[in-house]
Amino acid sequence: MSTETKAPASILIVDDEETVRELLQEGLGSEGYRCKTCSNAPAALKLLERENFDLLLSDIDMPGVSGVELLQDVRAAKHDLDVIMVTGVVDTETAINAIRMGATDYVTKPFNLDEILLIVERTLEKRRLIRENLDYQRNLETRVQERTSELEKKNQEIEELFSELKVAFDEVRQSYQDILEALMAALDTRDTETQGHSLRVSEYTVTISRVMGVVEPELTHIRRGSLLHDVGKIGIPDAIMRKPGKLTEEEWVEMRKHPEIGYQMLQGIEFLEQALPIVIAHQERFDGTGYPNKLAGEQIPLGARIFAAADTLDAMTSNRPYRAALPYEVAHDEIVKYSGKQFDPQVVKAFCSISKDNWTQIQKRVYSELSARGKADKN
Repeated sequence: MSTETKAPASILIVDDEETVRELLQEGLGSEGYRCKTCSNAPAALKLLERENFDLLLSDIDMPGVSGVELLQDVRAAKHDLDVIMVTGVVDTETAINAIRMGATDYVTKPFNLDEILLIVERTLEKRRLIRENLDYQRNLETRVQERTSELEKKNQEIEELFSELKVAFDEVRQSYQDILEALMAALDTRDTETQGHSLRVSEYTVTISRVMGVVEPELTHIRRGSLLHDVGKIGIPDAIMRKPGKLTEEEWVEMRKHPEIGYQMLQGIEFLEQALPIVIAHQERFDGTGYPNKLAGEQIPLGARIFAAADTLDAMTSNRPYRAALPYEVAHDEIVKYSGKQFDPQVVKAFCSISKDNWTQIQKRVYSELSARGKADKN
């Protein structure tokens, strides 16, 4: 055992025989241990109250208070040290009982110094390993607690960041929606026959979509596509857009270009990419007779198929300069009549499951929103 390991170790030797005390003190001291001696148990207990020791080496058979009683008092006082008991050859059973009461080891008399040194070294090494293990566990627990605290803090920071990002995302999304609605309000103002139409038909389309099980983010794409469906009319000349009478065939050719114009206008705008299929296909018919690409059935994007029914509902139930709004029942019957021709039968089924009151509430809500913006519907 190296001097570095022995140096801090302190040993209390308790024996009523002076020669034994001196032998042990000299032998252990020569190996680098710091040794003190006592001739009886009471003196040892007093010394233990004043000083800290790593090891107690005590005789069992002492006058007055025995070594076993000293052991009991040491354990009761919870002194942090190992105890090695020294016993006569005939008193081995007492030594074993002492082990059961908390002694670390025992040695029998007569003993030789080498045996004592080996037992002391082994006991102190075991004690060192136990202490290191306890220190490691305590340090490990501390590190785990610190790491757990750090992780909890990071999780809180991440949650706060996500919360901030969600607020920012919601604000950006609302800004997009406000911009789109302002754009379509401007278009509706230009097309005096359809003021408020884009916002209403957008809400109608989303309502049917929900009934058909469409969820986010597809709902948002459908909302944007239906809101922007007529944006291409910006590219149609005023002479055609504002013409009070019927359009000529040549003028209809120009008017039918607005889905493609709108598609081209919006290409390259990343957040509108998923809305483009509705913009270009909103005039297609389920039977393939629509325009611009004569798509049929499920070739037509779902959002555009839903939009077709919503668009017809709004067109028929809104006032126009040349006629008053038609009753909901008329629009309902018209949509049912053209199921499988102009409209997707599954869309018609979803449309029919929605009550008249729901459509009326949407109309009123849109009108209130437009009024709040100072752009009340003139219908």
